[in-house]
Amino acid sequence: MRDLGGQWSDRNVERVVGTLLRTGVLLAAAVVIVGAIMFLFEHGTDRFDFHEFHGIRPEICTLGGIVHQAFTLHSRGIIQLGLLLLIATPVARVLFSVFAFALENDRVYVAITIVVLTILLFSLTHIS
Repeated sequence: MRDLGGQWSDRNVERVVGTLLRTGVLLAAAVVIVGAIMFLFEHGTDRFDFHEFHGIRPEICTLGGIVHQAFTLHSRGIIQLGLLLLIATPVARVLFSVFAFALENDRVYVAITIVVLTILLFSLTHIS
């Protein structure tokens, strides 16, 4: 990348991407750990019956449900939110890359990165 007025050199972009990835992973891990600790306090002494399978509760199967459960301090919702943050981290990295390549007017890499972003988003929204 060209140095765009001292702002967006290759090194600066690499630093931002590295910081973005580290922050995303650490934030996701912290949220999952908080949810796991809460879950253990709530259910640490429960006895589980593994003879009958009980699937995931429907309220934590959608984005809105996960956010609602997390903000109402339900431990499973908080854990799910942490996992969503972990999934969102590389998506945010690709999205940042689109803007970085656009700032340097590199149309080929903008197009390639938009294709990658589209594939990522399609794969995340069409999970069966």
